Amino acid sequence: MSNKRISISDIQLGQPLKWDVYGSDGGLLLRRGFVVTNSNQVDILLQRGLYLGDDDEKEDPLVDADGRKIFPKTLERSSVVRMISHIREELAVLSFNLDQEPEARTKFLALAKQTMIATYLDSDVALGCILLHQNGGYAVRHCVDVAVVSILVAKALKKSDDEIIFLVAACLSMNIGMLSHQEHLQGKSEGLSREEQEMIFHHPEQSVQMLKAAGVNDETWLSWVLHHHENEDGTGYPGKKGSADIPKNAKIISIADRYCARICSRSYRKSLLPSAALRDILIGGKSTVDLMLVALFVRELGTYPIGTFVKLENGEMGVVTSKGASATTPYVHALTSPWGAPLPAAIKRDTQKTLHGIREVLHRDQVPVRFSMRHLWGEIAME
Repeated sequence: MSNKRISISDIQLGQPLKWDVYGSDGGLLLRRGFVVTNSNQVDILLQRGLYLGDDDEKEDPLVDADGRKIFPKTLERSSVVRMISHIREELAVLSFNLDQEPEARTKFLALAKQTMIATYLDSDVALGCILLHQNGGYAVRHCVDVAVVSILVAKALKKSDDEIIFLVAACLSMNIGMLSHQEHLQGKSEGLSREEQEMIFHHPEQSVQMLKAAGVNDETWLSWVLHHHENEDGTGYPGKKGSADIPKNAKIISIADRYCARICSRSYRKSLLPSAALRDILIGGKSTVDLMLVALFVRELGTYPIGTFVKLENGEMGVVTSKGASATTPYVHALTSPWGAPLPAAIKRDTQKTLHGIREVLHRDQVPVRFSMRHLWGEIAME
């Protein structure tokens, strides 16, 4: 790997990268062929990226219809959706084989960095994956979902990249202590047994013990895992700690955990609409959560979080795809005509406009159309 940092002259918007891009620790961030589409992505690469030298350019490129060079073996991670899928798959392997993994700490941190990069590259697509790309088992997927939401809140709080990486590692490993049972619990239609309740109550402690046994000895990381189910009023578990004794990053994980759990359907209940999930936490958990942090979550996710299905005033149905001028006026991609017929292509709507204002929020099964995330966000969301 070359030790030359990427410069502004090395990156062209709309053009594929000419090198595999690595972070300062040598970990792969993006493969050659990734098409840089906006200035935010350029900033990320300039801040974090190193690239390979001339030996990496020996592969003959293909040329697409627009004359752009595409490297055939390097499209594996050219979309945020694929990056998120890869993270979920690798996390599942690591988590379920933790006792056989001699480099667990290093691998958790590598996955944390990949999650952060994916979220920074396009936070809209990363958030969209929570509701629109629910592949893989719930238990591991939930941890990645919580990590994505936590990254956005931590970034809004201006936390350093180094701190965010460890915060994400805590998100990815927070449920290690009950992971093997979580899929079973997810599918239960009856109440929990006493043994299951005990297992849930003690899973933060069990997770810490398992992480220590696997070589994780970072005090802050372990503390955030241990405290992520504690409540402001001391009614949480396992230690019944009060607000002053709960680390702020554990509070971030806790709220993200509650939000992501509420918007996921269970066998015993239907999922909450995303617009109602944070309101439910804010109203129903006044004494148990940090209300200032919940307000920040609402600001960052919006009244209508990305991935929410809505009906517009003109009768069109679609999906929230990005923030708008205010928390209540996001951009929506319409998927159906006012009469419910599927549109040949999704149409971007500004919900500030009266005709395209949001009339109501819908469940997925109320929108009678099939689509992929690529239809909404383009190549960055290719599955």
